[in-house]
Amino acid sequence: MALFDLPLDELRGYRSASTEPGDFDAFWAKTLQEAREHDLDARFEPVETHLKTVDVYDVTYSGFGGHPIKGWLVLPAGASEPLPTVVEFIGYGAGRGLPHTHLLWASAGYAHFVMDTRGQGSASAWGGGGDTPDPVGGAPAFPGFMTRGIDAPENYYYRRVYTDAVRAVEAARSHPRTDASRTAVIGGSQGGGISIAVGGLVPDLVAVAPDVPFLCDFPRSTTITDCDPYREIGKYLRTHRGRTEQVGRTLAYFDAVHFATRGRAAALFSVALEDQTCPPSTVFAAFNAWAEPDKHIEVYDFNDHEGGGPFQEEVRLRWLAARF
Repeated sequence: MALFDLPLDELRGYRSASTEPGDFDAFWAKTLQEAREHDLDARFEPVETHLKTVDVYDVTYSGFGGHPIKGWLVLPAGASEPLPTVVEFIGYGAGRGLPHTHLLWASAGYAHFVMDTRGQGSASAWGGGGDTPDPVGGAPAFPGFMTRGIDAPENYYYRRVYTDAVRAVEAARSHPRTDASRTAVIGGSQGGGISIAVGGLVPDLVAVAPDVPFLCDFPRSTTITDCDPYREIGKYLRTHRGRTEQVGRTLAYFDAVHFATRGRAAALFSVALEDQTCPPSTVFAAFNAWAEPDKHIEVYDFNDHEGGGPFQEEVRLRWLAARF
């Protein structure tokens, strides 16, 4: 795919036209307050993996609505002191998978908490599956996750996911071998968008590192690309004619651009200029809105949604080491 979005010099100055709801902060304060009325109840069960360099725990904690959310906690074997902690969110359609696929961050000496995304992990062509159901029903939706509950912000699927993600940080910090004062959140694609949201909702993170993030700049992303998952929204509106304004109102509460304006941690973004899944302008919309001046974006000019791949992992390793 050739370059299809704005030229790089225009991307660096691009701003989203997404309008922030007037009650955005109140909506999220109420959502998180309701979630915290349920005991976090974070449980860490040791897992025998036959891996010699890490200790692995099967995690269960209470997310949105008190629903049980699964995860992995992977620690360097034998570590006893509280460790810097990396909380990771997963890409669209995948689940937490198997422990042996999550060795990088523990190998770097960090505690690594991987959140399972509710309802996902079965329909994707990649990953090792998920273990967290989404017990909440909803109105008619297009197959996928982007239009589930899109009739109202209170019902939308990502209200539950973003809340689960904030609670994942709280669960990770509750373990005695994690250092709550040194917590970073990371993720690619959907996980990148979730990490931006958490960066706007959790004020005391050390670092946020979203790679080729999804869930950014809905007014542009839903009209500039024909690729799923964004295209799920257009396909929904093809059938549900006349609901464009209603859907736009719902999505505004979940647009990573608005969370980015509240981001206070150091941030490392990445973008791929041939990415049709998460178009470059939508990524720059969130990056340019990020409030903390200590921010950087790695640009991969001839890559699609794979972004920087292992090269970006190396960049993140160096960058996080400097923050921790």
